[in-house]
Amino acid sequence: MRAAPIKMLHDRLLVEVDQEAGERRSTGGIVIPATAAMGARRLAWSRVIAVGPHARAVEVGDRVLFDPEDKAEVEVHGEVYVVMRERDVHAVAAERLEGGSTGLYL
Repeated sequence: MRAAPIKMLHDRLLVEVDQEAGERRSTGGIVIPATAAMGARRLAWSRVIAVGPHARAVEVGDRVLFDPEDKAEVEVHGEVYVVMRERDVHAVAAERLEGGSTGLYL
């Protein structure tokens, strides 16, 4: 059976979570697993795989910053992705934004 194409609706985004978003290393070299509880909430970066027709500021291929505690995971063809609304994105990183007015480089 062949897999059907997927079309995101409304302002929904399908994103692939960066592998580096898992465990990380402290400045002292200690490995901190992704499951470790931290005092502050840690945001995660993801690469956008698909966007709905009403998404205005995000395009396929962009990297977006979001709160992983607000995510809904879905498995597609054996890969795990996150589905979210565009309004749940805190920031967008993309080459096309270089002429923007923020002056921030992420």
